[in-house]
Amino acid sequence: MAAPVPRVSLAPGYTIPRLIKGGWQLAGGHGPVDHAAALDDMRAFVAAGMTSFDCADIYTGVEALIGEFVRTRGTSADLQIHTKFVPDLAALGSLAAADVEAAVRRSCRRLGVDALDLVQFHWWDYDRPGMIDTAGWLHARQRAGAIRHLGLTNCNTAAVTALLDAGVRVVAHQVQYSLLDQRPAGAMTRLCEARGIGLLCYGALAGGFLSARWLGAPPPETLANRSLVKYRLIIDEFGGWDRFQRLLAAVAQVAAKHGVGVGTVAVAWVLAQRGVAAVIVGARSAAHLDDTVRAATLVLDDDDHARIGAVLAERAPIAGDVYDLERVKGGRHAAIMRYDLNTK
Repeated sequence: MAAPVPRVSLAPGYTIPRLIKGGWQLAGGHGPVDHAAALDDMRAFVAAGMTSFDCADIYTGVEALIGEFVRTRGTSADLQIHTKFVPDLAALGSLAAADVEAAVRRSCRRLGVDALDLVQFHWWDYDRPGMIDTAGWLHARQRAGAIRHLGLTNCNTAAVTALLDAGVRVVAHQVQYSLLDQRPAGAMTRLCEARGIGLLCYGALAGGFLSARWLGAPPPETLANRSLVKYRLIIDEFGGWDRFQRLLAAVAQVAAKHGVGVGTVAVAWVLAQRGVAAVIVGARSAAHLDDTVRAATLVLDDDDHARIGAVLAERAPIAGDVYDLERVKGGRHAAIMRYDLNTK
């Protein structure tokens, strides 16, 4: 049996496990969702110590699904439910405080809670006005008791700094971080460490590419979902399929040494990085739960880091700050984004 999942403090009196169950894979864009099976899987994750769930207002149906889980249990007292406030691109510049209040109430209603544990704020376009005002309105909802803690998601260092300087207190920042994508290292990590902000990291498995099934495999000709398209582009930025294969081979050697899976090592590597509070694992099911949980206590030694680091040293670092590449208008990464997903 795997060891208990360690926990970390994000704020006084608020702790989370170092592994968080992600919700994007349950949004329907990755195939049909079996609600009964999803609820059973949630029970399995909680029983394994992964008591924090991540979702978003724009993950179609996911807040409501987690809310159904809360209702079946009769309580959310032992859960930490993290959601997001991601206003539509079309709405940026025209938002009002009432819009923020309505969005928070909608998330509470869907989740079946009186207050939201953590709301992570995203702003699609820094050229559109209103980001700081909107964050301030979220802060007002926090002061009113509708939100316990505020966080950010997919903001670059300049945006995080501007929000902090404006007096918006955040405890977490959700970013993409993996062996393939290390953009949060450096300036973002230094800022978040200095300001007491924990990094909550998604993409550690690169949508499933960082697994044994791709070792020795040719580049895929077709991709089944948007998540795979997203991370296939990251592999290209990393240096292409051949370099990716060398990385997979190195990770597989480390995994064999420890008697774990490739994905377990990939998650453990992210957990070992400076400033990382937790990794969000976007599993569709509990099928690989044991391997996932083992990542929380797997300690990679100097030889492991050296073996993996030798391949990482070959890489072409992804250009720009956190999420900057995805913001390039007309770029390949921006082309797969969906900017207007809010529904009533």
